Amino acid sequence: MLTHEELLAQIPHVLKGTDFPTLGEKYEGKVRDNYTKDGKRFIIVSDRLSAFDRIITLIPFKGQVLNQMAKFWFEQTKDIMGNHVIEFPDPNVVVAKECKPLPIEMVVRGYITGVTTTSAWYNYHEKGVRNFCGNELPEGLKKDQKFDEPILTPSTKALKGDHDESVSREEILERTDLTPEQYDEIAEKSLKLYKRGVEIAAKQGIILVDTKYEFGLTPEGEIVLIDEIHTPDSSRFWYADEYEKRFEAGEEQKKIDKEYLRVWLANEKGFRGDGDVPEIPDEIKAETARRYIEAYELITGQTFEAQVGDVMERLTNNLQQYL
Repeated sequence: MLTHEELLAQIPHVLKGTDFPTLGEKYEGKVRDNYTKDGKRFIIVSDRLSAFDRIITLIPFKGQVLNQMAKFWFEQTKDIMGNHVIEFPDPNVVVAKECKPLPIEMVVRGYITGVTTTSAWYNYHEKGVRNFCGNELPEGLKKDQKFDEPILTPSTKALKGDHDESVSREEILERTDLTPEQYDEIAEKSLKLYKRGVEIAAKQGIILVDTKYEFGLTPEGEIVLIDEIHTPDSSRFWYADEYEKRFEAGEEQKKIDKEYLRVWLANEKGFRGDGDVPEIPDEIKAETARRYIEAYELITGQTFEAQVGDVMERLTNNLQQYL
């Protein structure tokens, strides 16, 4: 683990964004800069942190953490399903096959939990839903209870503006151009990917609670895994050794927490997305970075390798063959 001093020292060198016109046409997401050219997609993961649908600040090593974790999981799951990866020329970069994204996210849930309006627990407890995305849920479930078998709750942004909507297989087939065969393939692979994630996380004393997968179609018509997989930005993780005790007591689970900065903004600054983003002290940035790195090491069982220094300079050197 990097020291607190090293995390603070990296703050002046964070990767805000990139400008590499020779890599191709640019699309800038909240966290990733994407360039497409000649059937390749260059995904450069910046150190931008998004919360409340806003870019909040820059967190040292965050981009590297997310990219290295995706690399770990793509390696661990490539026997289950092919992915879009060609190579990782830099800790913050993946060169991938250009794919046509499929219009859904496949969400797999092993436990009934969550607080948002799309969560299983909100729908079950607050709205009384017992058929959730085609899954029949029994009476008497408690918050954070493990399902007998993981359930699939696909969501799509293609149906109602930019908001996620949890939908069933039938609704997906009715409202998108996915074929039944394509849906069934990604449904089966999603459950296998989740099972693999659960097994690997368990060896580290971690519970992979739920996660989402995104898929794309290669020019050859193959469905592959794209985006990221089993990162703290796309998944929920709990500590296994405290699960039963907290569940029985009706307490919140101890989690590998990506929400640290979001909670700090809400509680300390009263900021929940509206108005100007408050100034984030360096100490808070460093602590947020520490938690991301800790999550990487806890989940993968590997030591996070990084050096203090100019990310853009290193990145430019490592991408030289493409520039």
